[in-house]
Formats: sequence, C-alpha cells, structure tokens
Amino acid sequence: MFITAHEAAISGLNLPDTNRGKVIIHSQIIRPDQLHKYKVHHIFPSFFTNHTFYWGDIHVINLCKERAFFISPLKAALDSGIVFSNHTDFNVTPLNAIFTIWTAVNRVSRTGVIIGPDQRITPYEALKAITINSAYEIGEQKIKGSIEPGKLANFAILSDNPLSVETMKIKEIRVTGTIKEGKSVYHLY
Repeated sequence: MFITAHEAAISGLNLPDTNRGKVIIHSQIIRPDQLHKYKVHHIFPSFFTNHTFYWGDIHVINLCKERAFFISPLKAALDSGIVFSNHTDFNVTPLNAIFTIWTAVNRVSRTGVIIGPDQRITPYEALKAITINSAYEIGEQKIKGSIEPGKLANFAILSDNPLSVETMKIKEIRVTGTIKEGKSVYHLY
C-alpha cells in the first residue's frame, strides 16, 4: 500500500522521486518485485530478522517455504544496493541487539531450520544494519552510527568480538559496558 501511495503521489503531484528518507518498518514479508521498487523509489526497509527465530517454523507452514525463506531479505537488499536496518520490536521480542545480529547472520528457527539460507549476511553487515545504517535511515549519520571524531561517543563494550567468534556463538556475547556521549553509564566490572 505504501508503494502504491508513493507512486500515486509522485505521479499525481508531479513530484521528483528523490530520497526523502522514506523508511518502511516491518518490511519482513516483501516480494522481490517490491524490493526492486524500494530501490527505484529510494525507500529504506527496516527488517525484523528475529521473526526467523521466533516464528520462522510457523511462517513456513502459513506462507509456504518460498515466501517464508524470503522474510527480511537482507542479502537481496544488500545485493540491490539498498540501505537497510534491522530492529527488534520490543516487547514482541526481547530488546537485544546482539541477538538481532545473530538472527541476521544465522536465520535459524527455534527447531534449527535455516529460514532462507541465501538471505544470511555477514556479522559486519549485520552490525552495520543496527548502527550506521539505522542512523542513516533517520538522517543522523553525521552524529551517530559509527565511532569517529565529531560524533556522539555512544557505544557498547562487548565480552567478545561479533566479527570473529563462531557465528552461532554471537548470541552468547554480553554487553560489559556502555558509553553514552563519552561517559560510562554502565559497566559490569
């Protein structure tokens, strides 16, 4: 419906189809042709890969394997050059960014089925989806999303490196400290 409304607005109002920071939250059940239109119309998806773990098995039953395996198609978006983010939907699933990285990388359901093996992404790409890409989608990439001079010093200290641990162990990583605007606001030790 959003794509149809957007196309009607740019056509009916004779507006240029530029990047206006359009983000569609919960873009998880999307078709390949719709993903293509996201690219054409500069629409940013925010995916919800926790669905692959919590409801992946039931999605295969309800939607069929082909549609279920394309839920939150991170790799297809990446290959299309689409900037995407990934989120939790607290309190539907726990608020745990590390687990969101794990679901994006592994896409394993509760019963151990890989829900869309060709839609898995690397830990680095999954980390970008919850940091710099999220900041970009809301237009705050100049002050948030990465650690560099001039940006807010907001980051977490982790018990292990999500880029180098075995991918199935990513969900075991714990936050041991949190820095907000350069000040320690939480530390485990």
